[in-house]
Amino acid sequence: MTHTFLPGRSPRRETGQGSASPFARCLAKEMRGDVLFDEGSRGRYATDASIYQIMPIGVVVPRDQADARIALDIARDHGMPFLARGAGSSQCGQTIGEALVLDTTRWLNKVIHFDPSRRMVTVEPGIVLDHLNAILKPHGLWYPVDVSTSAQATIGGMAGNNSCGSRSLHYGNMVHNVEAIDAVLPDGKELEFGPLAQMEATPYAQHLVGAIQSIARGVDGELAANTPKVLRRVAGYNLDLFNCQNPKPYTLDGMPNLSHLLVGSEGTLAFSRQITLRLSPLPVNKVLGVVNFPTFHQAMDLTRHIVGLAPMAVELVDRTMIDLALHNPAFRPVIESALVGSPQALLLVEFAGDDLDVQRRALKHLATLMGDLGLPGSVVEMAGAAEQKALWDVRKAGLNIMMSMKGDGKPISFIEDCAVPLEHLAEYTQTLTELFRRYGTEGTWYAHAGVGLLHVRPILDMRRDGAAKMRAMAEEASALVRRFKGAYSGEHGDGICRGEWVAWQYGPKVNAAFLAIKALFDPDNRFSPDRIVDPPRMDDARLFRFPPGYGETPLEPRLDWSRWNVRRDAATGIESAPGTGGDRTGGLAKAVEMCNNNGHCRKFDAGTMCPSYRVTRDEKHVTRGRANTLRLALSGQIGRDGLASPQVKEALDLCVSCKGCKRDCPTGVDMARVKIEARAAWTARHGLRLRDRLVAYMPFYAPVVSRLSWLLAIGENIPVVSPWLKRRIGLAPERSLPRFRRPFLARPAPRHAAPADREVFLFIDTFNNSMEPENAAAARDVLQAAGYRVHLHGGRGKQPLCCGRTLLAAGLVDAAKAQARRVLDTLLPFVERGVPIVGLEPSCLLTLRDEFLGYGFGDAAHKLSQSAYLFEEFLVCERAAGRMQLALHPLEATTALLHGHCHQKAFDAMRPVRAVLSWIPGLEVREVEGSCCGMAGSFGYEAEHYAMSRAMGELTLLPAVREASPRTIVIADGTSCRHQILDCAQVEARHVACVLAAALIPPARLCPT
Repeated sequence: MTHTFLPGRSPRRETGQGSASPFARCLAKEMRGDVLFDEGSRGRYATDASIYQIMPIGVVVPRDQADARIALDIARDHGMPFLARGAGSSQCGQTIGEALVLDTTRWLNKVIHFDPSRRMVTVEPGIVLDHLNAILKPHGLWYPVDVSTSAQATIGGMAGNNSCGSRSLHYGNMVHNVEAIDAVLPDGKELEFGPLAQMEATPYAQHLVGAIQSIARGVDGELAANTPKVLRRVAGYNLDLFNCQNPKPYTLDGMPNLSHLLVGSEGTLAFSRQITLRLSPLPVNKVLGVVNFPTFHQAMDLTRHIVGLAPMAVELVDRTMIDLALHNPAFRPVIESALVGSPQALLLVEFAGDDLDVQRRALKHLATLMGDLGLPGSVVEMAGAAEQKALWDVRKAGLNIMMSMKGDGKPISFIEDCAVPLEHLAEYTQTLTELFRRYGTEGTWYAHAGVGLLHVRPILDMRRDGAAKMRAMAEEASALVRRFKGAYSGEHGDGICRGEWVAWQYGPKVNAAFLAIKALFDPDNRFSPDRIVDPPRMDDARLFRFPPGYGETPLEPRLDWSRWNVRRDAATGIESAPGTGGDRTGGLAKAVEMCNNNGHCRKFDAGTMCPSYRVTRDEKHVTRGRANTLRLALSGQIGRDGLASPQVKEALDLCVSCKGCKRDCPTGVDMARVKIEARAAWTARHGLRLRDRLVAYMPFYAPVVSRLSWLLAIGENIPVVSPWLKRRIGLAPERSLPRFRRPFLARPAPRHAAPADREVFLFIDTFNNSMEPENAAAARDVLQAAGYRVHLHGGRGKQPLCCGRTLLAAGLVDAAKAQARRVLDTLLPFVERGVPIVGLEPSCLLTLRDEFLGYGFGDAAHKLSQSAYLFEEFLVCERAAGRMQLALHPLEATTALLHGHCHQKAFDAMRPVRAVLSWIPGLEVREVEGSCCGMAGSFGYEAEHYAMSRAMGELTLLPAVREASPRTIVIADGTSCRHQILDCAQVEARHVACVLAAALIPPARLCPT
């Protein structure tokens, strides 16, 4: 097969791409939104979830439709290419290009009109699918194109891509669910694309429709012959809208709809200002049948029979995914409940409708069918909503785990989108698996078996021989698709990686028609140039994220990143010991490159990441944007100072080190840890301010200052002096300063008799020692009441132990390591004889479990990590082991509002908190569903961050506190969280230890304050 590379014809009338160019100045003068032409911003928009990277000319983020129109007009006047972008989660490179990128997600995300009776809604392109469905749900409606990226995918991007979803077997693709598109054409005209009769009402529209019809009619025969007869096919333009070659018609009431030409056009024909969608009733009831197959081939071969039962969805989970789930403690019980023996594949078969009895009968029919096909007893029936959701979550999470592979070899998306008729599915997958083996790699199969489209991503090293293998495998895979009369582009669009196969799929005459359509709409080739028609080759190395010659700037990291430098054999999946891997940053660059740009961090549902992005909606402040900035800096593509560059400092400025990305990011990008390296580089280059030193060295002077707490209290209350002093230091005048108290460790400990074999070491951090000693006292009382001998370190003449977190925040890694060494030397004797280490402040105790492992202290750090528990974790473990009982009594208050510290959430440590609170009789606990409180250590004190700190708190936490009953106890384990609540809601929150201590003695008098 021969492919011709036709270079793009995009006009380049202005070479200046900096913020000083006439084009950029004109945009900045006329627009109210953001105009971003700096290196860092352009670099953050140079990538999507594909393997490609192309620097845009600039980026604009319009405030509203009028602002977007201004950007379009100025781009047209300057002859500049233009590219609209949603979440940037494209896997084929549709949302990157050498053009002016217009980001619709920040402000162009509103519902314009909603008519529940007609089941229609009109939205702006930047609205996220999950957000839209949350609005529709109270009306019993939803938009049923349920893509797996629904938490970040925008309707505009889905329309441009002709997206599908797990339930397209029943609802069809995007093109089957769009009613109208109000668009701006490249020449500046506005036109509403919709049903044919409506468009013929105006002369201009009539002329345009006539031209489109003429082009389409000219290739009727070729369209009929070459259009794949499968539901999942999204290549090229939908010219068959007039003769409905698709097995699921585009038309509504038999009338062609011209908006469907724009669906799947990838932004090459027009900018979609507003999109009118057809909605569907929410299924009242769902049931799930999990079919277990002894072999993968059987699953593929028998799918066609299952589809005959008219299910809502038929999704595949292969053996690799099963094993991944079994090795994950959170998923193991879920997947085990679905297994019959040791299957090599599962098919998740969903039935839905209004009548639950009908759906249950469908499950019985499924079981009967499988028995008739030789697999009796292979179906596990799930009728409960919770168990169904849990299993669907496992199916989604499997890919995320697969994408978290370390090393240079990564699962690459380029042939994951081929769709074939169901009767050929088994042979197709078997042949492709053999193809992978011949090229020394493997692929994991998952997704949409019911429509003949199975995602598979071979593991390739795109820095070395991956491109050549990708080309060769694509050539062979395309021949397979043609042999089975399938579609090469079935769901994720054409973009760069599949664009050159559009002409191959449809032939020269239809491709010429596509060229004519593009010329009709966009004769100057300015809108998303070089896509669908005249695309580049998929293996053009100049377009890769890691092109030839890519390398990292040499760097000696302060932390140990070597485990990110593993090598993985693609054929066997075996990982070798850490090595250099060609990474000149000791593994730091590889850790940053774990981000695959899928945009999962842009979600706003439950979870902790990313609090600053939730406020700003700015790509710079989301984990993906930060990772891209770091990658570009480490490879010398922006700035000259690497991690010490202003671009890196700016990108990480609002990172509060919440560690939400460590837990919520599918590939485990740990931005909090990377920020330590960046801050260390900045500090080494620029030094520290007085404010930074005051925070960094607080653990050292806190015991002394505690003796002068009365003097600090007087100063805090002097109206003129206090704000002036705070401003001079760089603190927010609105903030109250920490209240130092007589240290807990300086107080005489009460005598307590306890069994010698029940010991615990209570790790007292600076905050609970010198600022809130009542928490430490309460924890000691609870542990002693439970029968433990409590060991402490401190007292007269002894410097208290410190985890070093305040030093890390200032970039003083060597000083933090010295404190960690001291902690290890003190605690290891206890650890060696089996004494648990228990802490109260999440950020401090969890430093022993996390940051200590990155200091290069080897086995000693690992031993301490395994013996370190948060207060609640320890109590739950001891009770579960039958070693501890607490006699707790009801509190005077019967309701509690619980806020979790970010690090507790990141380490899945909130379940123990809920568990210990459930031991208090009659206490009803409601947990705040949200992200960071906004205080985040010193972040909320800093003058330049005070407004952002408040805004983070106002997202969920502070409103929840204000709305709570005056008789509700507010509970928060984090020192910063309690301070934020007190400062901004005037409510005193309690540590769990204080709540439990109050419940020890009847009558329990702990009341809200």
